[in-house]
Formats: sequence, structure tokens, C-alpha cells
Amino acid sequence: MKKIGILGGTFDPPHIGHLIIAEEVYQELGLDEVWFMPSNEPPHKSNAMASGTDRLEMVEAAIQGNAHFRAVDFELKREGKSYTYDTIYHLKERYPSISIYFIIGGDMVEYLPRWHAIDKLLELVHFVGVNRKGHPLSSPYPVLEVEVPLIEVSSTDIRNRMKEGRNATYLLPDEVIHYIKGNHLYET
Repeated sequence: MKKIGILGGTFDPPHIGHLIIAEEVYQELGLDEVWFMPSNEPPHKSNAMASGTDRLEMVEAAIQGNAHFRAVDFELKREGKSYTYDTIYHLKERYPSISIYFIIGGDMVEYLPRWHAIDKLLELVHFVGVNRKGHPLSSPYPVLEVEVPLIEVSSTDIRNRMKEGRNATYLLPDEVIHYIKGNHLYET
């Protein structure tokens, strides 16, 4: 059975923090692959600034050259609010022979008791919690813990920098910066 890590998020834009998390979990848990899954419309966030197509393209640009990373558009193809349980349920139907390791930050670990259909979801995935400043990895649910280097970077800060015409070098892979500039994203 293949061990697949899933890192979901808006990836608006994908940054080095996302890549570091995925690589650390891949190494620590001996996964076969990590799938980056841009969300359509997460229930806990407002809409993304960039389109789903742009966010998927940026993820593909960010992970190019890494054979064990993969960008998947599974959730982008779904309409309306996107609940993790629904996505994982359909993913398991499509790929019944994979074991899913769902990667979340410490802020989401705290939020697990409020997740939609959490008890059913626990039957389908292994939760992997990664440390995040100010958020302990404590939950009444089983969560595998992986320590990652703490990098203080956020997509919101990057968008603000770019809107102000400031440099985002070293916060984003160069390919993502080129994509953003070439497509005039986050300028207004």
C-alpha cells in the first residue's frame, strides 16, 4: 500500500514554508509521495486572491524537479464549500489502495474537534501535525507529530509585499516569482 501525504491549502501563493513541511514529513514518515492539493473554497477561509488555475500552476512551478511531490487538482474540480471529509472520501474511492497521511499545522490540530465529520474522517486518514509557533500539538484525536524548522512566512505577507512592490526572493521558489510577475498576480 502506497503511503501518500496530502498537504492541502489555498497556496495563494505556495511558499518555502509549504515545501519545507512537505519534505520534512516525507522524510520523517517514509512516505512514497506528497500531494499538494490546492483547495477550492475552504470552509474556514475567505476566497483566494488568485484563481484555482493560477494556484495549481504555481504549485506545479514550486515543486518541479522534486520526483516525490505531485500537484493534484482533485479539490479544485469540486463545487462549493470544500470539506476535508468529502474530499478524502472521494479520493479513497478513486485510489482505494493508498494510505493517506493528512498534513496539518498546529493551528488546525487545535481546531480538529470542530471539523466536519471528524469521526468518519479519522477512519480514512492518519493526521500528521506539524509544529507552528503559538499552537501546541495537542488534540483529543490521534495525531502523528513531525517537527519542522519554524519559518515565519505566510502567503498573506507575501501577497502584501508583492502588492507594495517589495521583493519576495527566498520566500518563494524563483519559478513561482516568475509566474506571479508574468501573470501580474497580487499587484492590486
